[in-house]
Amino acid sequence: MIRYLTAGESHGQALIGVIEGIPAGLSISADYINHQLWRRQQGYGRGGRMRIESDTVEILSGVRFGKTLGSPIALMIRNKDWQNWTEKMAIDGDGRSVEKISVPRPGHVDFAGAFKYAFDDIRNTIERGSARETAMRVACCTVARKVLEDVGIFIGSHVLSIGHMKVADRTQVDRLIAKFAKASCGAYKTTEEADKSEVRILDESVSKKAVALIRRTKKLGDTLGGVFEVIATGTPIGLGSYVHYDRKLDGLFAQALMSIHAVKGVEIGAGFSNAAEFGSKVHDGFDVQFGKVIRTTNRAGGLEGGVTNGEMIVLHAAMKPISTLANPLKSVDLRKMKTVDARYERSDVCAVPACSVIGEAVVAPVLANAFLEKFGGDSIREIHSRYKRPR
Repeated sequence: MIRYLTAGESHGQALIGVIEGIPAGLSISADYINHQLWRRQQGYGRGGRMRIESDTVEILSGVRFGKTLGSPIALMIRNKDWQNWTEKMAIDGDGRSVEKISVPRPGHVDFAGAFKYAFDDIRNTIERGSARETAMRVACCTVARKVLEDVGIFIGSHVLSIGHMKVADRTQVDRLIAKFAKASCGAYKTTEEADKSEVRILDESVSKKAVALIRRTKKLGDTLGGVFEVIATGTPIGLGSYVHYDRKLDGLFAQALMSIHAVKGVEIGAGFSNAAEFGSKVHDGFDVQFGKVIRTTNRAGGLEGGVTNGEMIVLHAAMKPISTLANPLKSVDLRKMKTVDARYERSDVCAVPACSVIGEAVVAPVLANAFLEKFGGDSIREIHSRYKRPR
């Protein structure tokens, strides 16, 4: 099965990733991965780091002549900002000449991480706790994404809200998604449409208001969160499990999305609003159309009992406002045990559009593993012999 591991610090020499379990014979290229890395760096409200880095991946192993070998694939993304941090992030030496950080940022892992590992310098926590790590996660997960696309399963996303600016009337958005969803690649058509907006919001009027809100928030030295939707089309019925709690796709998707920095809530379909309705207004009825069983609605978000039901998968994730504030909250200097202003590290004002792209990425290995569990094979050729795309 597919699994991956990332290594590296925010201002270290590079981010490293190893992904294994990818079938042999899959066509993959650095350019394919780089497109997703580029998408992760976009969005109005990003910080200065995005002007320094232009993320590109180097494939170090597991691929020959553009095809996967079935062996672990090693990836590397170099940090261009490393040249400015060679002393502060040196591998060797004792670090005596480097200032130690002792003031944690509220809402960040600074305090808990330093306490957990008994660090006397919070920099050790900041470097690995940074969302910079998600660049390599996107790279690794994009390889799994290619496995899915090879069998006609596509993943996409769009932003539903930034701060209090939200898509209140989904009629126009749902009509657009439904139009695309007729094809298995519909989710990716949706994501391409969302990419046309600076904040990845499909409603143009809400998009403009969100940009204006981010601009005002930056002047205040504050930050914004929001909610995004990840969708998947082309999924067959029967992926996942209702038999084993740890193989239910609902739980696995939630874990994947919650593992993203600053994501604090996940919803499957219309999960939270469904909780306030009668069952008759919630569950998706059956019908027959042209001799085929269909669902009249998709409030369940394509999952029932932890198993795909053939409908479009719909996942929502809520991202809290970024912890690092230009106009900081109060904190404590842990060395002096005095109340002070929290530290300010170069940061974004809003990263919800980027987070939606990361969300697309992290659900890919979950879905790919569920597919391989049911239809598996050691090579793409073997998988194609076992699985025929639904028409």
